[in-house]
Amino acid sequence: MKHYKLYFLTVITLLLFSCGKKAETTDEVIETPKTPVKIVMVTQGAIDDELTLFGTTAYLKRNLVTASIPAFITQVHIKLGDQVKKGDLLYVLESKESRALGNNVSKIDDSLNGFGIIKIKASASGIITTLDKQQAGDYVLEGALLCTIAESNDLIFQVNVPFEYTAYTQTGKTCTIILPNNLKYTAVFTKALMAMNVNAQTQTILAKCNKNLFLPENMIVKVSLNKGGQSGQQLLPKSCVSSNEMMNEFWIMKVKNDSIAVKQLVTIGNKNEEWIEILSPKLNPEDRIISEGNFELPDNSLVKIATTKEK
Repeated sequence: MKHYKLYFLTVITLLLFSCGKKAETTDEVIETPKTPVKIVMVTQGAIDDELTLFGTTAYLKRNLVTASIPAFITQVHIKLGDQVKKGDLLYVLESKESRALGNNVSKIDDSLNGFGIIKIKASASGIITTLDKQQAGDYVLEGALLCTIAESNDLIFQVNVPFEYTAYTQTGKTCTIILPNNLKYTAVFTKALMAMNVNAQTQTILAKCNKNLFLPENMIVKVSLNKGGQSGQQLLPKSCVSSNEMMNEFWIMKVKNDSIAVKQLVTIGNKNEEWIEILSPKLNPEDRIISEGNFELPDNSLVKIATTKEK
């Protein structure tokens, strides 16, 4: 009988111990990890639609520098690509007669000092685009081409414009020229050439800068145009909008109930370096849109709002 009582007490003890363990286990709560995010609200405004084209530099007016007499070239003061100003010395020529008389001719007659020495100077400011004679000692005939000066005040930009965008490049409209070193200059469209590029199917529109620039010919530049934009559009920071690899589907992530990120497909409009237009759907001013932490965030993810910034 005593054995049965001992056995019964042992069983009761084990049952009580196991129940206590289960109670302790059920009291533990495992918290699901949440992605920290930052949010913004939609705002109203307008984004100018920027169109970027490409062009090349060219000079419309060129001055041909020629030898005024048959002579020997004794000095060359320029190199190809040099910038020169009107009146700068380019060449010094010596006639055959002066060379024949020699350096002592001025001692014979003072009036012959400098006889047969011709100084060729720049007739306009610009850039040396061709240099036909660059070797001292060469003999040239009268009228021989020495070099060519492309006048800096006739520098133009030949902008290649697809035909559907020619409405934005009409005469008198402004644009921004962006050089390879990122310097920017304002220019005005002056003339459209009435011919299309056969291969690219673009029309050449000439643009002229509002200041004289010394640039080499055939330099490729960017040309930025403002196509305008409509006011009162829904705007979000660009970081709020995600897309697929084909860039044909766009979405944002909205926070619901303070902790759930919900995917919302959107149609986008104009954009710039910071902002992007949301054409549809219509968003509520109270909607909280994830601006940071939304990269590859799945739909219906648990999130934790770190800070709230209103834009």
